[in-house]
Amino acid sequence: MNNTFSVSIIIPLKDEALNIESLAKEIDFVFDQQPWKWECIWIDDGSIDESLSVLIRLHQEDPRHRFLSFHRHAGQSAALWAGFQEAGGNLIATLDGDGQNDPSDLPALINMIRSGEWDIIQGYRYNRQDTPMRKISSYIANAFRNLVTGKTVRDVGCSTRVFRRECVKYLPQFKAIHRFLPTFFTMKGYRITEVPVNHRPRIHGKTKYNINSRLWIGLIDTFGILWLKKRYFHYKISKKSD
Repeated sequence: MNNTFSVSIIIPLKDEALNIESLAKEIDFVFDQQPWKWECIWIDDGSIDESLSVLIRLHQEDPRHRFLSFHRHAGQSAALWAGFQEAGGNLIATLDGDGQNDPSDLPALINMIRSGEWDIIQGYRYNRQDTPMRKISSYIANAFRNLVTGKTVRDVGCSTRVFRRECVKYLPQFKAIHRFLPTFFTMKGYRITEVPVNHRPRIHGKTKYNINSRLWIGLIDTFGILWLKKRYFHYKISKKSD
């Protein structure tokens, strides 16, 4: 991408062949109406369906849709981290590949950051379209995470977010990072706020997460982040040699 203002949309996915084309069309419709340049980077996390074939065809039809394909399943954190390294935009936006996040929410979030007041805009699902078990497990995990590590956001599981590219410059590589992005951002001193965003029912496929992957592992990871937060240091250089 050139030096003009641009946005990189990062979408991790696994076995979402039936959702990719419709989501890509929505992104095209929304972002082609905006004044900035954009790219969409899809990260295929070791899909065993036809996702890769769909992504190859999508890229051939429109090079703004790029993709990475993992040799084998590595997890959502790895997919996001790889996408962040590929992003060339001034701002980075994220969405899930299942179609439940609404791309039409992103322009407003982007303009909030462009106003200069915020570095990260995190969405929260005000009318969440999920099963009661997923809602309960997310509520428990979010409440426990905020209790132990300090309150950051109410819905860290919402993938609709936008932030400045420099926010991810020094993110560590570990499997749970997608659950703690707001924590890391605030540890670095970035300004974050939340806004309500749309959440839609899943049309095709099924969720890749269950209570074991979303709740219990997340609760255990929280203690690791607490240790890191307590050991984290800050400094400010007042003067240095030429």
